[in-house]
This record gives sequence, structure tokens and C-alpha cells, in this order.
Amino acid sequence: MKIGLLNWEKMTTTLMISALTCGLMLVVVLKKPSVCISIKNKNFSVGTYWIVALIGAVALIVARSVSLGQVWRGITADTAINPIKILALFISMTALSVFLDEMGFFAYLAAKSVSGAKGQKSFFVKLFILVSVLTVFTSNDVIILTFTPFICCYAKNAGVNPVPYLVSEFVAANTFSLTFIIGNPTNIYLATFCGISFGKYFSVMVIPALLAGLTGFAVTYLVFRRQLSQPLQKTEAQAEIKDKPLLVVGLIALGSCTVLLAISSYLGFEMWLISVTFALALIVVATVYSLIRGKKPAAVGKTLCRLPFELVPFVLSMFAIVLALDLHGVTEKIAMILDQGYASGLTYGLGSVVFANLINNIPMSVLFGAVTAYAPSHTVLAVYSAIIGSNIGAFLTPVGALAGIMWLNILKEKEVKFTFRDFVKYGVVLALPVLAAAVGGLYLMLAVL
Repeated sequence: MKIGLLNWEKMTTTLMISALTCGLMLVVVLKKPSVCISIKNKNFSVGTYWIVALIGAVALIVARSVSLGQVWRGITADTAINPIKILALFISMTALSVFLDEMGFFAYLAAKSVSGAKGQKSFFVKLFILVSVLTVFTSNDVIILTFTPFICCYAKNAGVNPVPYLVSEFVAANTFSLTFIIGNPTNIYLATFCGISFGKYFSVMVIPALLAGLTGFAVTYLVFRRQLSQPLQKTEAQAEIKDKPLLVVGLIALGSCTVLLAISSYLGFEMWLISVTFALALIVVATVYSLIRGKKPAAVGKTLCRLPFELVPFVLSMFAIVLALDLHGVTEKIAMILDQGYASGLTYGLGSVVFANLINNIPMSVLFGAVTAYAPSHTVLAVYSAIIGSNIGAFLTPVGALAGIMWLNILKEKEVKFTFRDFVKYGVVLALPVLAAAVGGLYLMLAVL
């Protein structure tokens, strides 16, 4: 009786600390997502969300809900679900994409693709296709943060409302990010956590991603069709490649890395080793090339400064919090609620969307990685559905993904009127049909495969 009471007290303590941590994270993400620190007359932006997560993890250790030894063993385990390996994979792949962005590659493609647009509908279609294709091979976060300022400037010069294109960009980036495992950190975490290879992931998710993207395009077009009928003033978007030889090196690195990731399971190499190797090789080559030419490796420095290193303490802290929840049976209880047999595709899809908008999609992925372990009869269905929800959950509110918060901040800087309420208004219309299309495609592929 005493043991049961003790376990109940531990579970209650763990839940209270975890819930308080998640609640505070939401507050800082919405109110103060970052703070500016000045060092030697240079300003640096530091995220606040990971600090809250770290405090929550430390509080759970102090409360003995989880021991430091258990956390250490979890993050250093020689398995594919090691969070450090997953972070290494994501950050190194981001480095390859950010380097191309520093070379002006994405801005150049954007300028070229819309320069021949004869009207708003043409611009709308071209932009959606370009964002979709680039997201497949890079990262949704990088594409969103690159294209958002471009769209704002282009729309201002063309004398049109930027909102249809901004929403379209956001939809394209967060649906076609489902295609490859590297499209979103949540894909990487959940798929790697559950031992899904690059090739297997693609074979299952390519159709759900396509159906989600096409549905998102159709719904977005219907919502904005009247605005897109208005004339578009002719304007030329200017962009240029900063260093063609380095751009070629960057493209070769990204292309080769993607190919090797696709066949990594056949080669016997872990994905994180491949991506880290290519990222380091690119940094070395670019640095040596710049020094030989008598120049500072500015592109390398800017790339390193833009990498999301804040995700390291954030994900590790959330890993500790989820480990505590798992040790005290909370994740198993969540799994019991969501496990509805063959209908688990819907319950896990909707559940992941809800949790993503309560605690953000990255912590949600860490949580659902543990939750899906308790759905042995439908683990594959549950994992893929959670991945779908982690991407599409970004539609509903800005809290759903860090990219949504950064996206709104960029719009504020560019003086584009788009409120939290506007985000939710469009998100509700878009999220449900896109989620239904993606989960429907998932059921189809799992039935065929």
C-alpha cells in the first residue's frame, strides 16, 4: 500500500513539474522567445525556451523523479535512438542547407522563378512549386526563414498583399517536409528513435506528403482565389550568387550526402556519421579555399553562427523530462488513450497535432517517441502518424513549431499585418483537410507495402 502511494506521489510530482515547465515554455515562446545579449558592442540573440526546459529537467532530478545517472545513460547509449546522434544528424544537415543559403542559392532561385510571372496566380503557383521542391531536399525551417523576407519585399514592390504567398509558403514547407526523413527535426527524431531507415521512410511517406501538399495547395488557393485575381505590377527581383565555386562544392556535398543517406542501411553506416562527415568536409574545404584566395572564410563563419545549437540543451532537457514521465508510467497511459487499434493512425495524428500546439512539435516528438513504444501492435502506424502530426501541427498555431514563431517575428519586422488570430483562422481551415489527406495516404501505403 505504501509502495503504491509512493509511486502515485512520484507520478504526481513528475506531472506537475513537467506541466509547469511546458506551460512556462509556451509563455516565453509567445511573449519573449529570445533575449538580446551585448558582448563587446556586438549583439547576440539567445533563445529563452531552452532555459525553461533545462530548469524543468534539473527540477525533476532534484525531486528524484529521474536520476542524473539514468539521464546520462539515456543520452550516451550506443543505439540509434541516442538523442546526441539525432541532434548531430539534424544540425549537420542544417549546416549544408544554411551554407547554400549564404551563397545566395535560394534567393537566386526565388528571383529567377518569379521574374517571369505574368500575374498573381502564376506567381502563386511558381512559388509553391519552388518552396515544395527545395523543402524536399533541404529543411523546412531554412526555406521558411529564407523565403519569408523575399516574399515580403517582392510583394511590396509588386503592390500586392503578401499574405496569400506567405501562407502558401508555410503550407508547402510544412507538407513536403514529410517526404524525406531530413525534412524536419521531428521526422529525424521520431523515425530514428523507432529504427526507420531513410529508404523505408521515403517509400512509406512519399505519397502522404504528395497528397498533403496537393490538398494544402488546393485549400490555400480556394481561400485566396479572389485576392489572386487582382493585377500584379511588373517588378524584377534581384539576387546573385556570391561565390560560384563554393556554391558548386555546397551542392555536391548536399547531393552526395542525400544519396548516401538513402542507401545508408545497405552500406551499414549510421546516418548521423554520414551527414556530420559531409558537413565537416564542406567547412574544411570552404575554409581552405577562402584562405588560399587570401580571404576570410566569412561564409563558414556565418553558417556556424546560424546553426540551431540551442536545440542541443532543449532536446536533451526534454529527453530528461520525457524519461521521467516514462519511468512513472505517464507515457504508457497516454499510449493507452491513443491506441485505438487500426484507428490509431487518426488518434495519433490528431494527438500529435494537439500536443505540438501545447508544448511545441520538438518536445512533442521526444514525448511521442516514448509513447509509441507502448503500441506494439500498431507501432509503425503510430510513428508515421505522429510524424505527420508533428509537421502539420505547425499550421494550427505559431506554438506548433519554432519556425512559426520565427516566421511571425519576421513579418513583424517587415511590418506585415498578420496576428496570432489570423494564424489560427487560416490554420483551422488548412490543418484538418491536410491531416486527413496525409493520414489517408499513410493507410494506403501501409496497405500496399
